[in-house]
Amino acid sequence: MYKMKRIAVLVLAVVLALGAVPISASADEVTINVYNWGQYISDGTDGYIDVNAAFTEATGIKVNYMTYDTNESLYTKLKTGGSTYDIIIPSDYMVSRLIEEDMLEEINFDNIPNYQYVDEAYKNTAYDPDNKYSVPYTWGTVGVIYNKNYVDEADIGSWDLLWNEKYADKILMFDNPRDAFAIAESMLGYSYNTEDTAELEAAAEKLKEQKPVVQQYVMDQIFDKMIRGEAYVAPYYAGDYLWMLDENPDLGFYFPEEGFNFFIDAICIPKGCQNKEAAEAYINFLCDPEVSGQNLDYLGYSTPISEARQYMDPTMAESDIAYPSDEVLSNSETFLALSSETTQLMDSLWLDVKTAAADEGGNSGTLIMFAVVAVLIIIIGVLLATKNSKKKRRANRGKAN
Repeated sequence: MYKMKRIAVLVLAVVLALGAVPISASADEVTINVYNWGQYISDGTDGYIDVNAAFTEATGIKVNYMTYDTNESLYTKLKTGGSTYDIIIPSDYMVSRLIEEDMLEEINFDNIPNYQYVDEAYKNTAYDPDNKYSVPYTWGTVGVIYNKNYVDEADIGSWDLLWNEKYADKILMFDNPRDAFAIAESMLGYSYNTEDTAELEAAAEKLKEQKPVVQQYVMDQIFDKMIRGEAYVAPYYAGDYLWMLDENPDLGFYFPEEGFNFFIDAICIPKGCQNKEAAEAYINFLCDPEVSGQNLDYLGYSTPISEARQYMDPTMAESDIAYPSDEVLSNSETFLALSSETTQLMDSLWLDVKTAAADEGGNSGTLIMFAVVAVLIIIIGVLLATKNSKKKRRANRGKAN
């Protein structure tokens, strides 16, 4: 069976590859804190590589692995302090924001010889033009997932499926403002990076129009709901669709005709890192072509290392969803960092959308709690904005703002 990987051989190869990478402390004394998206690394399931275990076996460095569900929650955690991390994996636009706010360490690429395998297309990016602070981990796209048993094929093709009353109470929607606004902006013909107040307000009204048909606003909750058939329609990341497809072959996917988001998630080292050389050894490990291939074969996301595709199941390596054509990608747009003022406005408008959903008879208790938390986040954002009033540029993974 293709999925049963030759992990022992892989680990031996990586041990040899890592032999030249210096680590100042004795490896058995080092633990790195890795903060990543939920369900965003191969964990040994179904015979795939357990990336963190293989790294520990190869280097002796232990991994304390923690997860978050949006770029915004990652940002808030870093900004408020109280926790230290050695590795984080934000989306491109958030990388740009963290760079501008001096929240990332410069990477010593002498400790990452496997960076040579990263495709040139993912270097010198808009979010890190000088290649100082990040190494690409994955790239991907956003589209619509639907259950072919319940959704009429005549209804697919556009984002408007998410507004279709025929599927009321079976539609899920992103539970973060950046992805949600991007969908509304796409339908209205606006850029995902608009800072025009009238356009943002129009997008918010479009999202309010959707609220009566929305079953729930979700992030990682989408997996159970779509796999079990509890919902029929949802926007999400193409890589996660491919993962869900293994569990429910009745799920379909399409790139909406109005356009869609293209993103890169990148590996970074935040300020306050306690084990920088060990963190760089971890980045080097993730950039090994065989590790990247096996890791992303499991995840369903796309690798920025072309050489890694030879280590994937051919079905994944040749997937036109994981690796869409240039023609398809030409209809995509990346996220750029928004100014602090626009971010605050979007957060405020998103709060209006969510509280309006509560007024329409949704789960008011949950949404009221959300509203309280959101207000606190906005207050914190206003305070931070007084220190960071410059515009922030960035370039992408559709997961929040």
